[in-house]
Amino acid sequence: MSEMKKLNADKKEIIKSIIQKLHKGLSVEDAKKKFDEEAGSITSSEIAEVEQSLINEGMSVDEIKKFCNVHALLFESSLSQAMKKEESPGHPVNTFKLENRQIEKLTDSLKKVTEDVGAKDPVKIIKEIKDLLIDLKEIEHHYVRKEQLLFPLLERYGFMGPSKVMWGKHNEIRELLKNALTDADKEQAFKNPKAYINDYVAPLIEEVDGMIFKEENILFPASMEKLKPEDWVEILKESDDIGYTFIEKPAQTSAIIEDIKRNVVQEPEITAKEEVKLPTGILKLKELMWMLNSLPVDLTFIDKDDTVRYFSDNKERIFVRTKSIIGRKVQNCHPPQSVDAVEKILAAFKAGKKDHADYWINFNEKFVFIRFIAIRDESANYLGTVELTMDIAGLRSLQGEKRLLDEKDLT
Repeated sequence: MSEMKKLNADKKEIIKSIIQKLHKGLSVEDAKKKFDEEAGSITSSEIAEVEQSLINEGMSVDEIKKFCNVHALLFESSLSQAMKKEESPGHPVNTFKLENRQIEKLTDSLKKVTEDVGAKDPVKIIKEIKDLLIDLKEIEHHYVRKEQLLFPLLERYGFMGPSKVMWGKHNEIRELLKNALTDADKEQAFKNPKAYINDYVAPLIEEVDGMIFKEENILFPASMEKLKPEDWVEILKESDDIGYTFIEKPAQTSAIIEDIKRNVVQEPEITAKEEVKLPTGILKLKELMWMLNSLPVDLTFIDKDDTVRYFSDNKERIFVRTKSIIGRKVQNCHPPQSVDAVEKILAAFKAGKKDHADYWINFNEKFVFIRFIAIRDESANYLGTVELTMDIAGLRSLQGEKRLLDEKDLT
């Protein structure tokens, strides 16, 4: 046996021993400590191999599943080791810097085009600038990942500066980019490209390059100092949902995220404090109830066996609901003429053929929108259906944009 194979075999035996002790009552904290001291790192495939070995030795699949999230803690502990150094492939800071190198290429191209302003046809100059500005809009993913993932974690450690100052600078850049694109289509830009560049493009380039300097000399060093490895893991988990700027997701990041998805499954639970703990936050039962009752929609939940289990109780319900419908088959809650349509919707949901069905009607001087939504778990198993109902009469007349509050919103 080669040294590498022997090392892997020894590590798997250590991991197997820890998992067996977990199943016998070893605490999670003691398991993590033991894992860090004796094994150090592990991949999802190694966890899978160890679990298969335990199954081969007689441990039931149900027993393995029961502790899968505890096993995942071992994987997260290992992953945290890779999040200690920003130069590690897949580390969020490393990814941010890879994006910055591409952003710099774009601003360099803009500088080069603007330097040629006296030597080229103005129409061609403005077109080249506009094309580059359109490309630059991709910077949005870079900024949103900072705003939505990095800044909130820094705030947990009392570091408020980035979210108060840098976010404002992001918005200044967004406004500069928007204005530069808008004025690129105006006749004045073609008549006097030098003035257009001085007024719009040059300030934009300066701010974008300045932001890169602030990130790499202030923000990222401070973040590495203040954030813990598990914080970087949290950022990594959600980066995919926002997207990346000018780069393909690093292969190492893809592998890590796939490992996370396979191993880290956060199940909802009720805590000892009677709070509902969900993967995206924690709510007190009273907060959850009043949140659902305050939504400007009526909600009714029907479980996978077509039984009504819940309805929201807001003050202005469109259709009457009484507590007597709880536990009743949904087919019995509709007039005979509607039952066939209800059956067809539910059958399509259960078969996976549809995910929602929409209807709209005039009812009691309201224009009512009704959407039936299939509820599925992470494995696409059908859990039930939500009926969402709302009066959208006031929404139909909306036009343009409303970005700020006005006085009547505050009185």
